[in-house]
Parts: sequence; C-alpha cells; structure tokens
Amino acid sequence: MAEDLTIQTGGKDGGIVINDDWPGYSLELFNYPKHYSGDLECVYIPHGVIMDRTERLARNIMGDLGDHDIVVLCVLKAGYQFCADLVERIKALSRNSDHTLPMSVNFIRLKSYVNDQSTEDLHIVGAEDLSFLTGKNVLIVEAIVDTGKTMKTLLKHVEAFRPKMIKVAGLLVKRVPNSSGCLPDYVGFEIPNRFVVGYALDYNEYFRDLNHICVISESGKLKYKV
Repeated sequence: MAEDLTIQTGGKDGGIVINDDWPGYSLELFNYPKHYSGDLECVYIPHGVIMDRTERLARNIMGDLGDHDIVVLCVLKAGYQFCADLVERIKALSRNSDHTLPMSVNFIRLKSYVNDQSTEDLHIVGAEDLSFLTGKNVLIVEAIVDTGKTMKTLLKHVEAFRPKMIKVAGLLVKRVPNSSGCLPDYVGFEIPNRFVVGYALDYNEYFRDLNHICVISESGKLKYKV
C-alpha cells in the first residue's frame, strides 16, 4: 500500500485497520467502468488487496474449522462476491491440505438501507425456515457491518434454529459511534465511517459491477438517489 496509508492489524482475525485520514488511491491509477465517471471519489481498497486478504481469512477459517462440515450462509445481495471468493479459496485449500472443510452454501437477503442511510426497518428474505441449520456448524458471510444492529438481529434469528455453532466472516467493519459491539469473528478490513461501493456493495443497486471498493462522491449519491 502507499506510504501514507498507516495500517494496523487487530490480531489474527481483527482485520486490517484503515485510518480515518486515508485518502484512498487516485481513480486514474485503476481501471473502472467509465459509466461511473464523476460518481466516485477514489479507489479505497483495490481488488488485488481484497483478494489477498480474503485468502488469509480462508486460511484462518480452515485452521479453526477444518475437518468440520459447515453450512455457509451468504447474506445477499452485497455479500455474494465476497462469499464466492471466500468459498473458492477455502475449496482450494481443501484440495491441497491434509485437512478438509466440506461445505454447503445457502442464501438469505437482508435489506435495511435507503440511499446511504441504514434504517431500523430490517427485512429478512429467504430465512423464514432455517431448520436445516439445526445441529450444524454455520458460517455467516456478510459484506459489511456498521452499527452491528442488523447482524445482531440476524444472529438472534439464526440462533432460534439451534445450530451447533455460529461464526461470522465480514469483509468490512465500519467504525461508527453507535456501534452495538457485535463484530464478526473474521474481519477483512476495519474502515472509517465512509459510504463505500463496489465489489458487490451497492448504492440503490448501482456500483455492484465495480471490482474495487470505492468511495462514492456526493454527485454520485444525487445521481442515483431514490
């Protein structure tokens, strides 16, 4: 990373901590869809860095859960890309290791954002009956955790089906003043309280086709506001 990006590691799975004053990378240094020209401030986390960190998380998960059957519960829509890449890396490790991690993958959808604001109105779609989780080891894969309220609600819902164990992998954790303290077991990056898009993270369904994680500009918010 650039010299003016100070990072810290929060322990084995605490994530890479990106400081509040990190300005990101110039858009001119990277390829991105030109239909988003003027809609982005900067590239915040390049795709290659995401991939390397995801591989490290896969290794940590394999070390903790290896030789246990697990059910991966992917939180849509934002989590689909992170989940797909994480599962692929776990599969690769299983093929080339003395340990194996048999997996099945299921999907649920959460929706709590309107424009760039999280709301108290949480919708869980596809999670009406999770009885197949009873007695199973569950790995919930989520793209981003900010206040933690959404994750707390989801965990409570999943726990009602009496799984054997629940672990959570989150690509991003935002530092926000009103955090509930509900944090993933495996964290990719801890970031400042900025609205980021790309790598399947959206703003009103736009920007999912970005490979990098970027900061949306104010003009981009206005352009795609509902």
